[in-house]
Parts: sequence; C-alpha cells; structure tokens
Amino acid sequence: MTNTGIFKLAIASGKGGTGKTLLSTNLADYLAQKQAVLLADMDVEEPNDALFFDAENKVITPQYKMIPDWQSDRCTLCGDCTRHCKFHAVIRLGDFVTVFNELCHSCYACSDLCPEQALPMKPYRMGETSHQLLNQLQLVESRLDVGQEQAVPLIYATQKYIRELENKPAIQILDCPPGTSCPVVAAVDEADFVLLVTEPTPFGLNDLKLAVDTMRQIDKAFAVVINRQGMGDDAVENWCENEGVKIAARIPYDRQLAEQYAAAKLAWRKNTALRKALEELAVLIQQKQVQYA
Repeated sequence: MTNTGIFKLAIASGKGGTGKTLLSTNLADYLAQKQAVLLADMDVEEPNDALFFDAENKVITPQYKMIPDWQSDRCTLCGDCTRHCKFHAVIRLGDFVTVFNELCHSCYACSDLCPEQALPMKPYRMGETSHQLLNQLQLVESRLDVGQEQAVPLIYATQKYIRELENKPAIQILDCPPGTSCPVVAAVDEADFVLLVTEPTPFGLNDLKLAVDTMRQIDKAFAVVINRQGMGDDAVENWCENEGVKIAARIPYDRQLAEQYAAAKLAWRKNTALRKALEELAVLIQQKQVQYA
C-alpha cells in the first residue's frame, strides 16, 4: 500500500463504454453513506465523474510539467541533448536547438547531462485539478488543457495531489482511463486492487483479455465486474472460469438504469440490482482492506 491504513481501488476496463464511470460514481456514493470516501477521476482527457454530483467548495489547482528551456547564449551545439533524449523532443537544426513540448516526458536527461547547463527545466502548464466536497465524499478531478497530448504526467500529478491531502479517506476509488496503454498503467500504479469492468459481448471479451494480461504483466491483483449481464452470451463467464479469474459482481442489463446514467443520475438508490452489486463489492472491499492493511 502507498499509505498506511488507506485502500486504493482502481476501476478500469479494456475498452471504453463498459460502465467504469457508472460503477465508480455509484460505488463511491454508496460507500460514502457510511464512511469517508475519495473518488478520483483519472481519465484526465475526458473526465466526467463530477457530472453526477452537486458538490461544493470547489478548489482549482493548476498543474505543471517541467520542460527544458534552451539557452542559446550558453549552448555550444555539442549535440548531447539530442543523443540523450529517447523521445526525440530535443532536436538540433543547424545552429538552433528546438524543444517539442508535446513530446517531452520531463525525464530531465537533456537538462542534467548538458555540460553547459543550457537546458534548464521550466514549468509548463498542462491542466488543472479540481477538489470538491460533498458530505463524506471528496471528489478529485483532473483535466488536460486543450491541445495537450500527454495524459500520464497529469495522472501522476493527480496522484501526488491526493498523497499530499491533509484529510485522506481510508477508501479511495480511482476511475481510470479506458484501454491498456500508458495512461491506464499510470492510473493503477498506486492501486492496491483493480476491478476490471466488462460486458458480455465479443468486443468485451476481447478487450477484457487484454486488460487481464496487462494487470498480470504489472502484477496487480484484480477481479472482474460484468456490466449489462444478460444482453449477450456466456463467453465472458466461461473464459473467467477457465482462467481462474474471480467475478466480483454482475450488473444486469436494464434500460432504465441506462437512462438514469445518461441523465447523470446516481441510480443505486432506485435500482435494486445495482444496489445488490454494490453491496457485494462493499464486502469485497472490506476483505481487501484487511488483507492489504
């Protein structure tokens, strides 16, 4: 665990549209009826958790990444910076060195290894983090500025922001980006346990396999939640059984539930099936808290 006494639960999926946000928002609100909970929207390219809450006391914190700033008067055009940069963010063109901010990963290699200190790192705004309070629920949401191309630096900045909070709830839910690429790996980096949300369709199964393989590669404990149960076939269930993958909960397909979600409403209070799934997950979370304590 990253913080003693804190359990971090990441909710991810192999594809978009499986129900990560449905589960994240409703689970956070359900748990917050009895205890303090933090919900962090780590899908910084398109966050939408805040749409489901009428939160107050919103605090905005600008987020910056460090980018090298070429100093022509110090530079001897030795070319070390371009050789050290693995991301091709620093390029020498004749007697000029240019830095592509969008490609820079803030690794400091060019700056620290420059013999003339001609590339000092300077802060460069990439987005912002909002922090809102709603009774026992804290909502943290980060959003990239328009034109920014890298989600990972802002995800790491969001994790740092959460670590430095004075009031840290014991339960922290991380609503992750979809897919299996770098943003997902970054978002689950500090998680103690991961719930992979899928759907009983061929696309759902294909992308679940990718997500499971990713979690195994990075050695993350995980379980599966099947959303829209009953709309497809049993292929997901059968695959999970054959692979020894635990299915933590099932949310039946319900048009009314879909309508409530589309209207940005928390549905667990009125939807019995969803509430039952959340009750099952609450028991799992209690068990995992003890396990990871």
